[in-house]
Amino acid sequence: MNLDIEAWKQFAIDHWIVIVIALIALVVVVNVVKTVAKWALAALIVIAVLVYGGYSVNDLKEVGTKVSEAGSKATAALLDEAITSMAGEAKDATYTLNEDGSYTVKTKSITLSGIANSGKVKVTYKGVTFPEVPLDGAVREFVVAAREASK
Repeated sequence: MNLDIEAWKQFAIDHWIVIVIALIALVVVVNVVKTVAKWALAALIVIAVLVYGGYSVNDLKEVGTKVSEAGSKATAALLDEAITSMAGEAKDATYTLNEDGSYTVKTKSITLSGIANSGKVKVTYKGVTFPEVPLDGAVREFVVAAREASK
């Protein structure tokens, strides 16, 4: 069982109703049952909540890790798709040099924006904006081709 405080806080927030029911059951058992059995039942309720919480907290962490990994893979795949489609759309790209020294390259499905000589661009593909991408390889070729076509 894991004793991570943040995970237990999240468990308490997500499963507060289970905790309330367990506390009510504890009060009823302690007040109604007048023998040693009441302490056995009370201990059983507390242990059940701890075990349930322990498994839930660990499961939440595992699911969170898996979702994070899947999201990273999906993002990387979409970025690869965007870079691949740049080659096909380079001839239709429009290059705009903005007054503040930044530039924008647009096609029907891709928008790149960056600052001249920064070495990084922001890529928006099908409405999804990625963190800054290094300006090298196919991305650099795409920007250069768009700039040359706009002259």
